[in-house]
Amino acid sequence: MSLASKVANLFSSGSTNSQTNRNGFGFSEDGLSGGKDTFADVKLGPEGIASEIMASKAVEEEGRSPYLHCMIAGGLGGTTGDMLMHSLDTVKTRQQGDPHIPPKYTSMSSSYATILRQEGLRRGLYGGWLPAMLGSFPGTVIFFGTYEYSKRHLIDYGTTPWIAYLASGFVADFAASFVYVPSEVLKTRLQLQGRYNNPFFKSGYNYKSTAHAARTIIRQEGFSALFYGYKATILRDLPFSALQFAFYEQGQTWAREWKKSRDIGLPLELLTGAAAGGLSGVITCPLDVVKTRIQTQVNPSARPVAKHTPGGSVPAQGKIKPTTSLKQQMRKISTSSPSTHTPRPGAINLDTSSLFKGLRLIYKTEGIGGWFRGVGPRFVWTSVQSGCMLVLYQSIKGQLEIYSASLKDEESVV
Repeated sequence: MSLASKVANLFSSGSTNSQTNRNGFGFSEDGLSGGKDTFADVKLGPEGIASEIMASKAVEEEGRSPYLHCMIAGGLGGTTGDMLMHSLDTVKTRQQGDPHIPPKYTSMSSSYATILRQEGLRRGLYGGWLPAMLGSFPGTVIFFGTYEYSKRHLIDYGTTPWIAYLASGFVADFAASFVYVPSEVLKTRLQLQGRYNNPFFKSGYNYKSTAHAARTIIRQEGFSALFYGYKATILRDLPFSALQFAFYEQGQTWAREWKKSRDIGLPLELLTGAAAGGLSGVITCPLDVVKTRIQTQVNPSARPVAKHTPGGSVPAQGKIKPTTSLKQQMRKISTSSPSTHTPRPGAINLDTSSLFKGLRLIYKTEGIGGWFRGVGPRFVWTSVQSGCMLVLYQSIKGQLEIYSASLKDEESVV
């Protein structure tokens, strides 16, 4: 069966034998039992699901890892994946937020080489790593805990599994967004800045440390500045997370059916994780393009004028210079996972903050190709990051289960 037909099969009917095979080796996460051929055949009414849930309840509970294991494994796996991809994130942030004309950073390879040569690894390519790590770990802990809790309860209630996966991905990313968006604002500004008093790149930011950046932003721009781009970010990231985990769960199901075991091995673990992230990245590429264009385009109306301050107050004549500095501090750049879209020269300015209007404008002026600019790099980034994160998630979760079982065995012996 081709990849396209398998993806289509996720939202339609599966093979007659697939569920029989799943029951044969005890897969319980989807909540289905032996009488159903496909996900779509599950009855949502209480009468239709009561006997199924009662019959498979013991098997389901046995096949589910404790919430704490999922949260720890997710936090460690997600943070490690983000740290591995941080240098690519930095390069894309520099490309998106470069205020120089002509831009200093163009191609990916030359940007890597320039930043590494001029600014080094820690303060150059890995600038902003501390807020990235401080936001990534609690954010992914919250995400995986919320995802598992929502998924299990929805499935137990009788919801069709792929709907449960999609809904749980939405809810989990929304819960985590309150942590990762502020950390991403700090991270992206420090990435764009590089070192303090950076002689090689004038970004408009100049913070001494992560703590100094947080204090300066809150003092000059208000606490709400830590949530710049929040709406645009979640409108892109919520669909991405929902699709990513729906594809991942289904990929795991197919792999386990093929291997006839819950242990599918490292190659298939990496393939299912990378495919889920890459495919979701491609599908949500139009949202990523619009979000980046809205957040990074030059706004002619944003010139420093005395009567237009972020707080709405009218400064005295002697205060015009600080207003200019503050406008620089508020220059919008992409937050959350790095966008891999760089607008082509002469691309239309999106005179709107609406993602949906932006989609229409880009389609009208640039065609369908405008929606998928940068789709190749985005596919690479999302597939590698997702593969690393989910492989580590499954591996760490498995080790935690082994450790927990050994402790129980020792206690029983005593």
